[in-house]
Parts: sequence; C-alpha cells; structure tokens
Amino acid sequence: MAQELTGKVAVITGGASGIGRATVELFLREGAKVVIADISDDAGAALAESLGAAAVYLRTDVSSREAVQAAVDLAVSHFGGLDIMFNNAGISCGAYPDFIDDKLDDFDRVMQVNVLGPMLGTQIAARHMKDHGGGAIVNCASIAGTLAGHAMMTYRASKAGLIQFSKSAAIDLGRYGIRVNCLVPGHIRTPMSSFQQGASSEQIDRLEQEVSAVYLSNQILKRRGEPDDCAQAALFLSGQRSRHITGMVMPVEGGVTAGDPVNHLADIFAARASVLG
Repeated sequence: MAQELTGKVAVITGGASGIGRATVELFLREGAKVVIADISDDAGAALAESLGAAAVYLRTDVSSREAVQAAVDLAVSHFGGLDIMFNNAGISCGAYPDFIDDKLDDFDRVMQVNVLGPMLGTQIAARHMKDHGGGAIVNCASIAGTLAGHAMMTYRASKAGLIQFSKSAAIDLGRYGIRVNCLVPGHIRTPMSSFQQGASSEQIDRLEQEVSAVYLSNQILKRRGEPDDCAQAALFLSGQRSRHITGMVMPVEGGVTAGDPVNHLADIFAARASVLG
C-alpha cells in the first residue's frame, strides 16, 4: 500500500505528546518528514531521536512570530520545503471556576496560544506555500468551541474563534491552492495532568474510569477517543484524498456534537404509560 505523504514535509506544533505525537508518528509512517515544534524539550528531542533522520525537534512557542517562523524556516532548510502545517498546539485554562468567580487571569495566554498561535502558523506557512504550489493547513480546535457549557469560558471562546478563523482563512487562501481545515476533537484520551496532580497510580486508574463514564454519557459511540483517531483525520485532511476539501470543520468526537444521545421520546412514553397505564 502506497504511503500517502511520501515526499511531503510537515510542521506539527505541540508535536511532543498527545494528538501531536500520534500525528508525528503517523505522518512518518506515511512517508513524510516532520518538524516537531513544541516547548517540551526533553520529550520533543527524545521523540525526534527515536524517529531518526526524518524528524527534527525545535523548541517553538507558537505565540511568538519569530519562533513559528523559525519552525517553518527549519522545514524548508532541513527538509527542502513545507507542504503541511498542523497547528495543533493548545492549552486549557489553569482553573475551572464558575464564570461569575473567574478572574480571567489566564485570558491573554490562552488566547495567545490557542488563537494567535494557529493564526501565525497559518499565515507564515501560507507565505511559503503560495509560491510553491499550495499546501494543506490543519488547525486543531475542540468541541468546547462548538458546544456551550459550564466554566472554561476563555478556552471555549478561544476554540470558537479558531473555528471561525479557519473557515475565513480557507476562503482567503484558496486562490493560492492552499487548503485550510479544522479538526474538532472531543473526549480524547490524553494525559489529564490537572486531574492527576497528587494522585497515586491506583487513584489515576480510578480517575480515568470515573471520568470516562462521564464523557461517554453524552457520546453516541461508547468508546473513548484516542490520539490516533485525530491523527488519522489530520492525515486525511493533509493528503490527496481531501484535495477538494477546504473550510471543513471535522468533528472527531464519537458523535458528541451530533445531538443528544438520550432517547427522550422513549422516556416520555414511559412517563405516559406510568400515568395512564
């Protein structure tokens, strides 16, 4: 079976762990060369070393134009070009208070990483791609940007903004043969550091079970998503099979955003039967 990304060069931000790492590993298996752009130096350098000559790590704070430019420049100088930009790096809020009690202390940093970062990545990648036959840009948002809910207001706003930006960028950059699409991951099984602080390994296992039960309660597909589920979607949006797709917002979330999985009609008829017999 032919490798889908043979001869392609990609920059993957947030590539040292989670969805980013799974995408790095998949893209390499599919023949790409990859710049791993992250701020987790030990993890990023170790991953690049384990993958051989087709991967290189560069410390990259995506909120810095200079840092993102350096990642793109490295792809061009080290691997000969840039065909794919996966703006995956993102951060959550530091705490989850009710909005009325939220001091919004993390607003600037969350917006810089989650909105400005992908905007810089898209713009800087596009400046290269427009003169070199086009390319594919994939931004990574979240179901928090499509579904309203409690708390995490800054995070929700950042991801909603990223979705709107991605569609607008697709319109703006299409003239250059540059496709821009947006992934919307759901309850993907990645390290839950904020939930795990101070917990033993046994407690972490129990936390995972309890949290998974909550997540699955509003999913149509009753399985937890894995980083590779998002990596596979990123592969599709980066390759030739999606050559006529741009401006797409692709949910990878087991059906969370499709609608309410609870059969309320059955509950209503059960209530009716209990009253009328």
